[in-house]
Amino acid sequence: MYTLPSNISELVRAALSEDIGSGDITAELLPETSGVIAAIECREKAVICGIPWANEVFEQIDNTVQIEWSVGEGELVEGGKQLAKINGPVRAVLSGERTALNFLQTLSGTATKTRELVDLIANSCSSLLDTRKTLPGLRTAQKYAVRVGGGENHRQGLFDAFLIKENHIAASGGINAALAQAKKLNPDKILEIEVRNLEEFSQALTGKPDIIMLDNFSLDLIEQAVALNNGRCKLEASGGISEELLVKIAKTGVDYISVGALTKHCKAIDLSLLVQDHLPT
Repeated sequence: MYTLPSNISELVRAALSEDIGSGDITAELLPETSGVIAAIECREKAVICGIPWANEVFEQIDNTVQIEWSVGEGELVEGGKQLAKINGPVRAVLSGERTALNFLQTLSGTATKTRELVDLIANSCSSLLDTRKTLPGLRTAQKYAVRVGGGENHRQGLFDAFLIKENHIAASGGINAALAQAKKLNPDKILEIEVRNLEEFSQALTGKPDIIMLDNFSLDLIEQAVALNNGRCKLEASGGISEELLVKIAKTGVDYISVGALTKHCKAIDLSLLVQDHLPT
């Protein structure tokens, strides 16, 4: 249902390397041949995200570990819900526990917050976007979680779309010069420019970008910009947007609202993995 990033194995390998390193010395206290049945439980309401990463954790540690999920990716669950049962060697299960939960907790946190905000503006024409303010190394994973939560992705990085900001404008000689150079260099790339006031907005309109970002505009200024734009390009509101302000901005008719907090201020969902039974050795 959801298009997965191509680097899941790579991310999991790096996460296991930093956690297990040269070996899990605590797991070595346990009999090598012992098996366990364990369960992952969600302790609060959440949109579950990160199942492919958790599966990959145990696949890389020991592919004899079996996981039976009782929920699907993107499913909204209540607190107290059992998400999965795990059956396998005790050393493998406990060595992979923290890394698997880290992915699940972080990505579920991003998906859950995204779903909350998407629901707030569901009756508007505005789409909720993420930003590049992601946890280092986890951009593809967090942007995937935003999609699972019902949001949309802004550009992936510095390579797939232009976003001309105030420093670019200053260094390139002005708004019109920056826009003209961007069209000359990469005419097929999405062209977006950030403006800080209505004067800059009017200048940007003459350069015909695909998107104009209204950076930290007041609600009144956003309304004026929407009226001046009159559908000539897409408009994005950004900068310090609270939940209350989000709803008001959506009513102005902007096309996009970007919220860095989706990924930057991510609150991990409370999950646990607990052993339920020991299997005969």
